[in-house]
Amino acid sequence: MVRLLIFAAVVSVALMIYTLIECSRAQKHLVRSLPKTAWFVVIIILPLIGAILWFVLGRPVNTGNQPSAHQTAPDDDEDFLRQLEVWRRQQQREEESKAREQELKSQAKDPKRSDSPSKPEDTGSAAPEKPEHKPEDTDSDAPDSKA
Repeated sequence: MVRLLIFAAVVSVALMIYTLIECSRAQKHLVRSLPKTAWFVVIIILPLIGAILWFVLGRPVNTGNQPSAHQTAPDDDEDFLRQLEVWRRQQQREEESKAREQELKSQAKDPKRSDSPSKPEDTGSAAPEKPEHKPEDTDSDAPDSKA
């Protein structure tokens, strides 16, 4: 019998603590029947009965199941879209800086590659060279065939 009373006391205290926490977290304008401070007094003075009364008469109806009235879709929220654009720009800047950093590292490792090449053939923008005129092996004794 004593064990049953101890168990009932523990359950009553736990229920009272849970009810006090739930009452304190409830919004003031959603609490039913009595003001919020009155519910604290009822729960403390009548531990088991006050907790049961809170669940039956004072607890806000469907607080967890109702979606917020001011919720909007992400594509309708201008602040979200603005933050998304800022994030995209930031990612792009980071990628560009990493690419520049890699380019500088590769140039530092390969000193042959530089911005000003020493030979114009490397750039491909040089004018085409004139073909060299090579004299043919002709005998000075041979008469001109064109004459």
